[in-house]
Amino acid sequence: MNSFKTAILLAAMTALFMGLGYLIGGASGAMIAFFVAAAMNLFAYWNSDKMVLSMHGATRVDEATAPAYVRLVRQLAENAGLPMPATYIMNQPQPNAFATGRNPEHAAVAVTTGLLEALSPEELAGVLAHELSHIRNRDTLTMTITATIAGAISMLANFAFFFGGSRERGGIVGTIALAILAPMAAGLVQMAISRTREYEADAMGAQISGRPLWLASALEKIDRAAHAVPNGAAEANPATAHMFIINPLHGGARDNLFSTHPATANRIAKLREIAAAEGRAQGRPWG
Repeated sequence: MNSFKTAILLAAMTALFMGLGYLIGGASGAMIAFFVAAAMNLFAYWNSDKMVLSMHGATRVDEATAPAYVRLVRQLAENAGLPMPATYIMNQPQPNAFATGRNPEHAAVAVTTGLLEALSPEELAGVLAHELSHIRNRDTLTMTITATIAGAISMLANFAFFFGGSRERGGIVGTIALAILAPMAAGLVQMAISRTREYEADAMGAQISGRPLWLASALEKIDRAAHAVPNGAAEANPATAHMFIINPLHGGARDNLFSTHPATANRIAKLREIAAAEGRAQGRPWG
């Protein structure tokens, strides 16, 4: 199912890309945009994870350089029945994390230095279990490709804004309108694929870690810090915002186009419901 959704997503992104090409250069522009989009789709499938990690300055680590973090990922991956993903750290004070990769065999988890400093080991386990859920559900391919292509569409829209389109197709007014609508369309696609997936990853992450309230507590801390601590790399690449466990953007006019996460309070409430139900089922206080 996720492979089918990825194919639909790529087709939609290609169509939007061709529309921008038509505005800039007519039928020939649309054809050029089609071939460019096809090449980009192929490139994105194989390399989008590397591109996203590079955008955020992620550095690969192992047990020699980050033993506690890497061992925790390995333990949780075993719990989830997953191959060990590559582990990365981003030198970023905002607590946050994301997973990427085209399949579980070629996956990576990346956390910020701020996350490692702000969370307890239990809370960190909750966050990592959530990210491993995205890998297990094969969400990461769609999410990562979306980030890559949406970013490309935004850049093409900016190109259209600066260089204008054909007068027969709306001239500068149409160009400006499409330059605004293209990133908005990309944001809407991201919104459609991300909101329900966050709830699903929260629930599965709670199963992997065994403690729903670990993630609930982590989300509370991360959400509070995300509003206070800027994330420069995310602000420079807003099309990647949907990949993070909490929206890393600060809510400016452009950022709102890429707001893809459900309300954190709602996510915490659902995790508390899961914990309460588990507690009742096991005849113990939940927590």
